[in-house]
Amino acid sequence: TKLRDERFKNGSINFATQEVKFKLDEDGTPLSVHIKEQKDSNRLIEDFMLLANRRVAEFIGKKKPPEKPKTFIYRIHDIPSPEKLNTFIEFLGKLGYSLKISSQESLATSFNELFKQIAGKGEENMIETIAIRTMAKAEYSTDNIGHYGLAFQYYTHFTSPIRRYPDLIVHRLLGHYLKAGSSVSKEVYEDRCVHCSLMERSAIEAERESVKYKQAEFLLDKIGQEFEGLVSGVSKWGIYIEIIGNKCEGMVRLQDLRDDFYYLDEDNYQVIGSRHGQQYKLGDQVTIRVKKIDLSRKQMDFELL
Repeated sequence: TKLRDERFKNGSINFATQEVKFKLDEDGTPLSVHIKEQKDSNRLIEDFMLLANRRVAEFIGKKKPPEKPKTFIYRIHDIPSPEKLNTFIEFLGKLGYSLKISSQESLATSFNELFKQIAGKGEENMIETIAIRTMAKAEYSTDNIGHYGLAFQYYTHFTSPIRRYPDLIVHRLLGHYLKAGSSVSKEVYEDRCVHCSLMERSAIEAERESVKYKQAEFLLDKIGQEFEGLVSGVSKWGIYIEIIGNKCEGMVRLQDLRDDFYYLDEDNYQVIGSRHGQQYKLGDQVTIRVKKIDLSRKQMDFELL
């Protein structure tokens, strides 16, 4: 669409993380796991939501001197720190990828190209996770510095007042100002912004943990079954494998690999057998068997075949 093309042209970054969905029985037990498909209709709604959020923020905040904007809640996103960005670029280089950072537009274009290149690969989850950590966290504030990731100078959260409290506050403030109400206390609303940002992070973590729990529950009755997976991470304890199709991630412990003594080659994101030289590196496709599930810890143990 024209809206999306304009946004990407201006330097918007497309963090298109995949969303895991479950089909549950009447008792809440997961029957299947799948990746939510993003259709054109979903993207169209997203573009219109972004437009509505932007227009509301501009209506309140975009004023010409000497008129001053009234206190409002903005959704802001700061520029990434150069140190984190350089560390990320170094990490990408070891995996054969690169980023151009000469301007926001070139960085955004490079990020979007990177996400296309890693789609469906074993390193996709790890790179996306580290990319998000490299960026500053989006948050709520009465001080508008713009939204770097979306490349919007004015942005707020307005479209979901039935499920997100900041949107409800924005609706109330908008109604208040449309009735010619005076500017509310900046200090009071900044405290509410801080609170909402903290609660958002708690909600994101709870969602992440609940998905992990349901994935473990899904594999609970599949011990001994075989699946195709991709190496999604390595550590001194073991190899992380993400099952293709449902994104259930478990670990193959190095101590369970009986054919050799394996050690971690941290610089190249792989483990290597000291005698035979067998390598398991980020992105490799492997076949695993589900070995053990610890539901209380949300841990999934696999073994390599």
